[in-house]
Amino acid sequence: MHKKAIDNFLNKGYSCSESVVKAAIDEGLIDENVLNIATSFSGGMGSGCLCGAIAGAQIVIGYLYGKNKSNTARILAKEFIEKFKETHKATCCRVLTAKFKDDFHSKERKLHCVNMVEFCAKQLEDILIKEKANLK
Repeated sequence: MHKKAIDNFLNKGYSCSESVVKAAIDEGLIDENVLNIATSFSGGMGSGCLCGAIAGAQIVIGYLYGKNKSNTARILAKEFIEKFKETHKATCCRVLTAKFKDDFHSKERKLHCVNMVEFCAKQLEDILIKEKANLK
């Protein structure tokens, strides 16, 4: 799934949040209409706050494990954020892309952000594998 997310981000015109969600759609995990929801989470929700790749992964977690399915979504969401922070030290798009503040749409920023897209998609894969194993 993470390779699809990377390809979506680098080659297919999807934003960070859309790339992660689109990869989950392509894997048959979530409904294709969820992609529309992910759009508004791009670029830190347009304000530079929460990294869009994180938001995309959280959308998938919520879709799969959310309301009326147990407290699993909240537990997984917290776990996901903690692992992201361990590696990247922050979750804020502005902080993660600070060195690109003068040219948010530069090729260099995109190549930097693909690391977050890959990390989030891999982390999501790990969560899905673990949760599938827990069902057995």
